[in-house]
Amino acid sequence: MVIRARARAILIPLALYAATGLTVAYFLHHANIGQRGLEAKRELSAQIEQTRAERDELARERKEWERRVALVRSDQIDRDLLEEQARMMLGRVHRNDLVILLDAGE
Repeated sequence: MVIRARARAILIPLALYAATGLTVAYFLHHANIGQRGLEAKRELSAQIEQTRAERDELARERKEWERRVALVRSDQIDRDLLEEQARMMLGRVHRNDLVILLDAGE
């Protein structure tokens, strides 16, 4: 009898501590690695930074295109830009231009 009572006095709290420890470990594991955990937050932050960089690059490209379109649309058309665009579209060069051919890998 005494042994059973002493075993219960030791084993029941030990079992409760073990169950509590396992529960805490479970939640800590999922807080770190789970679908909404810290690892997922780091991945989303990296993806956000990448998307912001892409957005900034596209905004710069858009401003450049808006500037070029404004040069063509204005009352005074920029002749250099118009000539450059016409040569590019027609595949022509001026007789005084220097053409340098590069390999496809460069």
